[in-house]
Amino acid sequence: MLRSVNVGLPKDVEWRGRTVYTGIWKAPVEGAVMARRLNLDGDGQGDLGGHGGEQRAVFVYQLESYVYWQKFLGRDDFEFGQFGENFTVDGLADDEVCVGDRYRIGAALFEVTQPRVTCYRVGIRMDDPRMPALLVQHRRPGFYFRVLEEGEVTAGDEIVKVADGPEGLTVSEVDGLLYLPGHDRERIERALRIPALSPGWQGSFRAMLDQPDSASGNAGLVDAAPPPAWGGFRALRVTAVERESSTITSVRLADPDGIPLPAALAGQFLTVRLRDGLVRSYSLSGRPGDAAYRISVKREPHGVGSEYLHTHVRAGDLVDVAAPRGSFVLAPGTSPVVLISGGVGATPVLAMLHALAEQRSTRRIWWVQAARDGGERPFAAEAEELLRQLPQARSYVCYSRPRPQDTDYDVAGHLSAGLLRTLDLPDDADVYLCGPTAMEEAVAAAFPAGRVHTEVFGARAALTPGISAPPARPPHQPDGKKGTGPSVSFVRSDLTVPWPDGETSLLDLAEACDVPVRWSCRVGVCHNCESGLLSGEVTYTTDPVDPPAEGNVLICSARPRGDVVLDL
Repeated sequence: MLRSVNVGLPKDVEWRGRTVYTGIWKAPVEGAVMARRLNLDGDGQGDLGGHGGEQRAVFVYQLESYVYWQKFLGRDDFEFGQFGENFTVDGLADDEVCVGDRYRIGAALFEVTQPRVTCYRVGIRMDDPRMPALLVQHRRPGFYFRVLEEGEVTAGDEIVKVADGPEGLTVSEVDGLLYLPGHDRERIERALRIPALSPGWQGSFRAMLDQPDSASGNAGLVDAAPPPAWGGFRALRVTAVERESSTITSVRLADPDGIPLPAALAGQFLTVRLRDGLVRSYSLSGRPGDAAYRISVKREPHGVGSEYLHTHVRAGDLVDVAAPRGSFVLAPGTSPVVLISGGVGATPVLAMLHALAEQRSTRRIWWVQAARDGGERPFAAEAEELLRQLPQARSYVCYSRPRPQDTDYDVAGHLSAGLLRTLDLPDDADVYLCGPTAMEEAVAAAFPAGRVHTEVFGARAALTPGISAPPARPPHQPDGKKGTGPSVSFVRSDLTVPWPDGETSLLDLAEACDVPVRWSCRVGVCHNCESGLLSGEVTYTTDPVDPPAEGNVLICSARPRGDVVLDL
């Protein structure tokens, strides 16, 4: 039976000194309510990226779970809508309802599409930050309905099952497949045979099936990559320093004892420690199977790291280097490949071109390179030689301000989506794009959504669902008394700070320093906060529901055990 129909419009809620825009506060309504394709009348969501929409039109939670949580939490203050649900129901337990089941309620017809994706806002509503993890661990997430036939519903309506979902996978089983350890492949394949399963969950499960055997972690939640070949930093010998253009220099690095270095994947980067407190990451530009590594670095006008590397690093020097990392890598396959770069962004895609040439690939390949002029274009001769080895490769070079003597380009002007559309690039191509942010944003529009893979210079864009981004501030030391704990280095943000006394997590410290971060649950479930742990060890205040990939850390619930270096 439908015991209560609950709606509520988004509102601002104060939380930890910030304002959260959320629709999780729902209240019962009397009389009939219209269930429409995207929502119930009078209802709304604050974050449409994670809630609401056709696949998540109505959230359902059960009285049985109310009773369970009252006992588990020792509380008696619950009211209908407590868990942010639209329908409070008798029956329809998560371990009985299957994805794809259909139900008639009142005049409307509904279909089960997915479990609820829990986030920190349910912790705010419940006044218990553990709730996102508890809902998953105790297999009581609740689920979403899609509205197949619009109609009025009223508290007291009977719930009539009219169809069984194919494969018979319950809501709690599907939820556990994504969030809990194990990830049974056969069951994931079954889940993908359910047409009603929402596209987002289908994409996560496909990523899990495609995860390479060499990778660890959960590819359904974060990009998969193999574990780093070694932990922390090791000393490598500089064997050569080579000029690639008027602004870019390459540095070759090898094992001091001549032992071949572990193979990197095409597109990965190295993190180097040039001197105390000066740590930087640079893309690998050489052939992935080489016994040594090559990084290529642009000398930036105010770049302390690039300035030091260009003026101080010489052949014979020893440099501390962390193992190759990164998920911006060339994927195997037979589909066409488009490699697009701007300036020094050519470094990772050049490594991909090396890999394709090494494979004698017969894939259709486009090499699209943008630079200011011929003097600033790196790897021109090297790229041309590789392209000659590929039977179906084409080149397109764009100079924004060509010099009178420049002749090795196809068009003058900035690379844009409009220019790319004139090339008749195939819609099914895998596109790898690396360059300045403005160029990446402009160029990505030329391709279908989901086909473009990008590498980001510097800090990644923040993800703080429901919270407006504050005015941009460069990363800085936290306010207040200086900490006395181990050092925490945020490599992409060029910041090292001592761990402050009483700080709760690496995520909290990053936020206090205005380091851009990504998160959603804040208790080790969603893995949005998963970051590379380049060096050091951590301890968890709350054990992750599913561990991060080897060499990574969930910063939302981790504290440093000693000095740590983070890829943030």
